[in-house]
Amino acid sequence: MRLDTAIETGMGMTDDAWLRHANPWSVWTRLMSVPAFALAVWSREWIGWWCVVPIGLVVGFLWLNTRIFPPATDANKWETRAIMGERLWLKRKEAPLPAHHARATSWIVAGSSIGVLPLIAGLYWLDVWATVLGIVMIVGGQLWFLDRLAWLHADSAAHTGQG
Repeated sequence: MRLDTAIETGMGMTDDAWLRHANPWSVWTRLMSVPAFALAVWSREWIGWWCVVPIGLVVGFLWLNTRIFPPATDANKWETRAIMGERLWLKRKEAPLPAHHARATSWIVAGSSIGVLPLIAGLYWLDVWATVLGIVMIVGGQLWFLDRLAWLHADSAAHTGQG
């Protein structure tokens, strides 16, 4: 099983959960979970092993995030189109993506994933600059990825006559 499929399954992503995740509030608060997680890990410097509490809160929020917001109501919002594009991207083995989207998403994911290295190093050694670099690379990559997924959704909707 691919990692992205395992995550989707583990998160219990039903059709209703996807509609709730497509709510712009869900999208933006999930993006902010990266710096929140980094801060929670960094808090070990101030509160020691009690840092597991804020770490657990961030992880718990990630699971709750797709359930606490109402379903998206405006399919034209960028965030909603991006999440609908994410569903298409996750099904890329069953319904292959157009080559230009497949190639671009692969490069964006690879580039963003590299940001995990400075983030881990920064959090391990409590290095502000490495931590910030990792956060910027990950969140910047996620934003670029979401923009590409919104484009994928628009192309798909135009191709199927739904947009």
